Amino acid sequence: MQILYLLIIALMIVGIIGAVVPAIPGTSLILIGVIIWGVVSGSFAAIKTPLIVTVIVLLLSIGVDFLAGYLGAKQAGASKWGQIGAVVGLVLGFFGLLPALPFGGPLLGILLGPLLGAIIGEYLYQKQIQLAVKAGIGIVVGTLIGNLIQGLFAISAVAVFILTTWPQVYGPFIK
Repeated sequence: MQILYLLIIALMIVGIIGAVVPAIPGTSLILIGVIIWGVVSGSFAAIKTPLIVTVIVLLLSIGVDFLAGYLGAKQAGASKWGQIGAVVGLVLGFFGLLPALPFGGPLLGILLGPLLGAIIGEYLYQKQIQLAVKAGIGIVVGTLIGNLIQGLFAISAVAVFILTTWPQVYGPFIK
């Protein structure tokens, strides 16, 4: 039981990383870990609080994801073209399809793809490179700030899970 518990915590740590790094599942992995522990331990009553917290964190993360990108784009004066370009750049970067990036693989593509996509999208819309670069940077900065906030949410969900379930597996923290 202890090994499974540690594996679930490892899964949740991957979820924390995924909350910050695009294209890796984030809070949903944490929720899956909580549910697995509820099934394995046979007591969903024991995970009621972590389950509620994780569902709230998942919903907040979705909201933050959309809001941060939108606010970053709005602050920088980006249009829908820049936002669409950022999404296309993310997808192309993830699959290593950016012609300028024959090295670095998906991680570098995930980092540079949205920036390049947003700049290209904005340039197609505004035909002014300075505004396109400003908008592209705004979208990327907004998204990065949103990812950091999601990471903090994910850490809090895992902390609640550990504080609630640790005594079931290892006994009380303080004896």
